[in-house]
Amino acid sequence: MSTSVLEVPSKTFTRAEVAKHNTEDSVWFVIDTVVYDVSEFLDAHPGGEAVLRQVAGTDATAAFYNLHRHEVLQKYSDLAIGTIEGEKQSIITPQAGDLSTVPYAEPLWLTPQFKSPYFKESHHKLQKAMRLFHDKYTTPEALEKERSGEIVSQEYIDRMAKAGVLHMRMGPGKHLHGVNLLDGAVDGKEFDYFHDMICSQEGVRPACRGFQDGNMAGMVIGLTCVLNYGHKNPALKAKIEEECFSGKKKICLAITEAFAGSDVAGLRTTAKKTPDGKHYIVNGTKKWITNGVFSDYFVTGVNTGKGLSVLLIPRGEGVETKPIKTSYSPTAGTAYVTFDNVKVPVENLLGEENKGIYVILSNFNHERWTMACATIRYMRLVTEECLKWAHQRIVFKKRLIDQPVIRQKLAKMIALCESHQSWLETITYQMCNMSYSQQAKHLGGPVALLKMSCTRAAHEIADEAVQIWGGRGLTQTGMGRVIENFNRTYKFDAILGGAEEVLGDLGVRQAMKFMPKAVL
Repeated sequence: MSTSVLEVPSKTFTRAEVAKHNTEDSVWFVIDTVVYDVSEFLDAHPGGEAVLRQVAGTDATAAFYNLHRHEVLQKYSDLAIGTIEGEKQSIITPQAGDLSTVPYAEPLWLTPQFKSPYFKESHHKLQKAMRLFHDKYTTPEALEKERSGEIVSQEYIDRMAKAGVLHMRMGPGKHLHGVNLLDGAVDGKEFDYFHDMICSQEGVRPACRGFQDGNMAGMVIGLTCVLNYGHKNPALKAKIEEECFSGKKKICLAITEAFAGSDVAGLRTTAKKTPDGKHYIVNGTKKWITNGVFSDYFVTGVNTGKGLSVLLIPRGEGVETKPIKTSYSPTAGTAYVTFDNVKVPVENLLGEENKGIYVILSNFNHERWTMACATIRYMRLVTEECLKWAHQRIVFKKRLIDQPVIRQKLAKMIALCESHQSWLETITYQMCNMSYSQQAKHLGGPVALLKMSCTRAAHEIADEAVQIWGGRGLTQTGMGRVIENFNRTYKFDAILGGAEEVLGDLGVRQAMKFMPKAVL
C-alpha cells in the first residue's frame, strides 16, 4: 500500500504556543499533530464560526473526527501551517489505487491473508490498474456530474476509449483481441468473466449511482446485441463497433415501454415493411431508456407482425427523445423515446425477423450479472463506510461500535456482502466454463435468483446503514453522501433488467423445467 501522511509546511510549534491562539483575531488548533490556522477561514466554515472557536488553542483531533472524514483535511490542506515539535502524524492518508485496510472493505480474494482458487496474477494486475484509473479519473468526473446532472464528458469517454476500458466493459470476446488494455494490464485473449467482474465492481466505487448508469451503461447492454447478432451486415457491424469503442458515438438498448415493463413479449412498437421490402417503418414509444437522451443509436425491440424483432435505429428524422426525471441524477440520461414513421433499412435487422426474443433474452444474462456485480460491490462500500463511522462517531460518551445493537447491524451487513460475493463468484466460474449456449440453458435461472437476492440484501443494508448514520445518512453532501446515495437509488437495481418478482419466478420456473419426472 502506497500510503503517506499529509504534506504540510516544515515549521514546528509547541502545544503551549498553539494554546495562545484562542483569541478573537487568531484561531489555531491541532489535528493529529498538524497545526491549522483558521483565523481567516472562520466566516467561510460551512459549519459556522462558533464550531471552530470552541476548539481554539486545543488538540481538536477527537472533535474533528466526530464530525468529519479524513479527506476534509486534504481539501483544506492550505490551512496547515506546520506540526507540533517532536511529534509525528499517526493517521495515514490513502493514495489513489490503494486497497482499503478496513476489515471486509475488500472481497476476500483481495485480502492478503485469504486465498481464492478463482483469481490469477492477471486478475490482480487488472484490479490494481482499474482501481488506479477509477480513483484518478472516474471519481472526480462522477462526483461533478452527479452534482451538476450533466452528461458524461467527451474528454472522459475518450480517456476510457484510449485505455481500453470501454472495450473491457463489454465482457470477453474477439473485440478485445489486439487492444491495449490499460497499458497491458491484461491480454485481451485471456480476458475472462472474472476480469469482467473486476471491471464492473471497480467502476462502482465512486458511489454515484446516477453517473454509474450515465457512464455508457447503455453501450454495455446495447452494443452486445450488435456484437452477437450483427453478422448479417458485416460492414454495418464494423462501423458501429468502431464508432462506439472509439467513443465517437453512443448507443443504448430501447426495449421497455410504458405498456410493457418486464413483459417483453407485450411490446407495442411496430415495424412494418415498405412495399418494396427495403425498409421498415417504425412507430411507437419507449420509456425509461438509459442513455437515451444522448445516444446516437437505439437497439430497439419492435413488433413485426408474427413476433418480435430487433432493429438498430440511428438517431434521425422521426426519432425524438425527452429526459425523464427519476430519483437519481439526470446524468444517467434516462429518456422517453418516440419513433414516428422512422424509416429503417432492412439491413439494420439484428438476428432473424420475428425471432428477436432470442436476441433480447441472450442479452439479459450478462446484463443482470453485471448489475449483481455492481450491487454487491456497492453493498460492501456502504458496509465499509458504516464500519469507519462506527469506530469514529462518539455518542453518549461511547463510540458507536461499542454499542451491541450497532455491532449486530454490522454483522448482518457483513454477512450479506460475503455470502452474495461468494455466490457471484460461483456463478462467474460457471460462466467461464460454459459455452454461450450452455449459459443460456443453465444460468438464466441462477443469475435471475442472484440478482433478486442481492437487491433484497441491498434493501436490508440501506435500511441498517441509515439507522447507523442517522441524519447524515439522509444528507446528499458531506460524510454520509455514500449512504444517502445508496439508500435513494438501490431500488433501481431491483427494477431495471427485470423486477425482483419476475426474476424470482423465472428462477423457479427454470428449476421446474429440470425437475425429474418420477414421483419423489
